[in-house]
Amino acid sequence: MTASSSTKLSRVVGALAEATGMKDATLNELVRVGDRGLLGEVLRITGDRATIQIFEETMGLSIEQPVLREGLPLAIELGPGLLGSVIDGIGRPLGRIAELAGDTIVPGAGAPTLDPKRRWSFEPAVAAGAPVREGDVLGTVKEGELEHRVLVPPGLRGVVAKVWAGERTTEEPVVELEGGVTLQLSHRWPVRRPRPFARRHDLTRPFLTGQRIFDFLFPVAEGGTVVVPGGFGTGKTVIEQSLAKYAEADVVVYIGCGERGNEMAEVLHEFAALKDPRTGRAVLDRTVLVVNTSNMPVAARESSVYLGLTIAEYFRDQGYRAAVMADSLSRWAEALREIGSRLQEMPGEEGYPTYLASRAAKLHERAGRVTALGSPPREGSVTLISAVSPPGGDFSEPVTQACLRVAGSLWALDPALAHQRQFPAVDWRTSYSLYAGMVGQALDQRLGEDWSKGRTAIFELLQSDERLREVASVIGPDALEDRDRLVLELAAIAREVVLGQSAYDPNDAYCPPEKTQRLVRAALQLYAAARAALEKGATFSSLELPPARRALAAMRDAPAAELDAKAAEVERLIARVGAA
Repeated sequence: MTASSSTKLSRVVGALAEATGMKDATLNELVRVGDRGLLGEVLRITGDRATIQIFEETMGLSIEQPVLREGLPLAIELGPGLLGSVIDGIGRPLGRIAELAGDTIVPGAGAPTLDPKRRWSFEPAVAAGAPVREGDVLGTVKEGELEHRVLVPPGLRGVVAKVWAGERTTEEPVVELEGGVTLQLSHRWPVRRPRPFARRHDLTRPFLTGQRIFDFLFPVAEGGTVVVPGGFGTGKTVIEQSLAKYAEADVVVYIGCGERGNEMAEVLHEFAALKDPRTGRAVLDRTVLVVNTSNMPVAARESSVYLGLTIAEYFRDQGYRAAVMADSLSRWAEALREIGSRLQEMPGEEGYPTYLASRAAKLHERAGRVTALGSPPREGSVTLISAVSPPGGDFSEPVTQACLRVAGSLWALDPALAHQRQFPAVDWRTSYSLYAGMVGQALDQRLGEDWSKGRTAIFELLQSDERLREVASVIGPDALEDRDRLVLELAAIAREVVLGQSAYDPNDAYCPPEKTQRLVRAALQLYAAARAALEKGATFSSLELPPARRALAAMRDAPAAELDAKAAEVERLIARVGAA
C-alpha cells in the first residue's frame, strides 16, 4: 500500500467519498478508506481529487481520515479451494469472516479468499528445463472429485528452473522460472477484465438443464446466454436454484445479487444435502456461491457479477463446463443507477445510466465456448443464465430490453401460470431460443429425429389450443366439435403433465432428455390414437382419456427403476383409446 500525509478524505456522501492527494491514482484502483480500512474503488479522477466507491457500510467516516492506495484493481484470488466456498461480492470468505468477527460482518474486516493454511497435494506436469507459456498446465491437485489444473497465469512465460511436488499451500511456490519468477497454486486476476483465450467456437452443443420445457422447447447451447424475466412470485429464484442443482455443468457459480438473505440461507441449507443425480457427489462440491444480499452494501452488488464471471472463466480455462446463475441482473442494474446518480451522471431511461446496454452486453460477451490458452489443448465453456425482475412484470423496461438485445434465449415467466401452480411458469408464446436449430441437430444425433419432430408437433398443438380457447371462451367448450375438444385436452396434458415439473419431487425435479423424449412420444401417440378413434366414429366422451392422463402422470413421477413398467401401462391405455 502507498500512503501520503496529504491523501485524506474531503467529502463523504453515502457509499461515495472524495479524497485529495490522489493525483497519481488510476481508474478502478483499490483503496483502504478511513481509520477502519474500508475497501473502496476509484471511480473518477479530477486533478488531485479522486471519487471513491466504498464497498462497505460507511457509518462513522469523517473528513481528514486517511486513504491508503493498494495500487491494483479489484481482483479475485483464483486457485484450489474455491469450490464449496461462500464469498461476498468483493471476494471475502463469509465463513472465515464470521469466525473472526462473529455473525455480523464488521466494516473493514478481511480475509483471503483461499485458505492460506490448507495444504494441497501437487502433482507436477512439467520438469526443470521445460519451456512454459501462459495457460500451460503446470500440474494438478485433487479438489473433491475435480482435477484442479494449476495454470501459468496469463502474460507469463519462461523456462522451468525448479519444481516442488507434494504438500503445498496456495502461497508457497510450486514452480520457479529462470530469472527467479515463482508460480504458486493460485494467482490473482482483475474481475472486470475478461480472461484471454485462444479461439472461440460455434455454439452447437446442448446445455442440458434437467427441466423439460427448457431442454425440449427452448434449449440453450453450451456457452450460450439466457435471460429469465418475470415479476414477483413467478419462480425465478426456484428456477435458478434448480438449474444450479441439476444443470449439466462441471462447475456452477451461483450469484445471489441483491436477493433476500433468507433465500440464500435456504440455498446453503439445501445445497449441503443435495446429491448430483449424474455423479452421486454433493452438489456443493462443484458450486461456488457469491453472496451479496439485499441487506449488504449496494456498491458491492455491481462487482459481484464480475467476480462470479471471473471465477467461471478460470474453470473454463482449465477445460471445464462452467455455468453462471445470476440472480438477479435487475439488482445489479439498480446498483449502477445508484452509483451513477451519486456521481451526478446524465441519467437515461427510468434513471438508469446511459451505458446500461453496453455494460449488459459486455457481461454477456464473457460467456462462450472456447479453446483455452496453452497446452495440453483444452476446451471449456461459460454459460450465463441471468434472472431479471422487471417492475410489474413489464418486459419493456430498460434492464430486460438491454439483456434481450444480447441474450440467445428468452425464458419469459408468466404470473398467470405461476398462480396456477405451473412450474416452470414459462410463457411459450413469448419465449424463444436462437440455439434451437443447432442444439436440435445434436439431440437428434443422440436420441433420433423424433426429438425435433416432437418439438414441432408440440408447438403446433399448443398453437391450435390457443386459437381454440379463444373460441371456447365465447361459445363454451361443450359446443366445440369433438376433434377440437381433443386438441384442448391433449394440449392441457402437454402443458401440465409433459412440460410441467415439480421442483420438490425427487423423481421429477431432474429429468434427463431420454425420459423427456419418452413422455413426449407417449403424449403424441395418445393424440394420434384418439384422432384415429374419432375418425372411425367414436365420440370424445367415449375415448377414456382420464385414465391415460393419470398413467402418463404416474410415468412422469416414477423412479428410474419403475419407468419401463409405467410406460408399458401408458401404451396399454393408449391402445384402448385407439380401439374405442
